[in-house]
Amino acid sequence: MNQVSISDAEWQVMNVIWDGQPIAAQEIVSRLSEQTDWAPQTVKTMLHRLVKKEVLTFEQQGNRYVYRSRIKRSACVKQASRAFLDRVFD
Repeated sequence: MNQVSISDAEWQVMNVIWDGQPIAAQEIVSRLSEQTDWAPQTVKTMLHRLVKKEVLTFEQQGNRYVYRSRIKRSACVKQASRAFLDRVFD
């Protein structure tokens, strides 16, 4: 997988997905509403961005959208750590 830049907010979304995948959009919104004051549309916008970045995949099941990560948490952490070290010690 190519290097992907994930914002702090996107990390929060990804952690919810990694902890419960496969997971429906409504469940992601519900879990994040316990942790943040984000509007449901904000979460859906972040989900869309993560799909565009090819970090997430989704499928429609009836009237629900179910999300899965395309990258393992450990790989994403490793990549983010490497990017941080490269910035700091470059």
